[in-house]
Amino acid sequence: MAYQISTAFAIYFVLWWLVLFLTLPFGVRSQHEEGGGAPGTDPGAPILARMGHKLLWTTILSAVLFAMGMWAYYAGYLNIERLSKLMGTPF
Repeated sequence: MAYQISTAFAIYFVLWWLVLFLTLPFGVRSQHEEGGGAPGTDPGAPILARMGHKLLWTTILSAVLFAMGMWAYYAGYLNIERLSKLMGTPF
């Protein structure tokens, strides 16, 4: 049981980081695009990163994707035999 919980947490952790890196560029406006910014800063630096919203959306999206993956696993769609058959390698 402990292995199942720690494995699920590890999968969720990796999925969460992947979704975070996918959501980081959305909604970011650079200083150059806005036509302003502080002097001495890079023109590509974001004006407002809104990290709180991105972390919330990352958590929600990764929870939904994780739940879909767990459902597919327990429904039998993600087992080793089916995946090896899809890839064309004998198991």
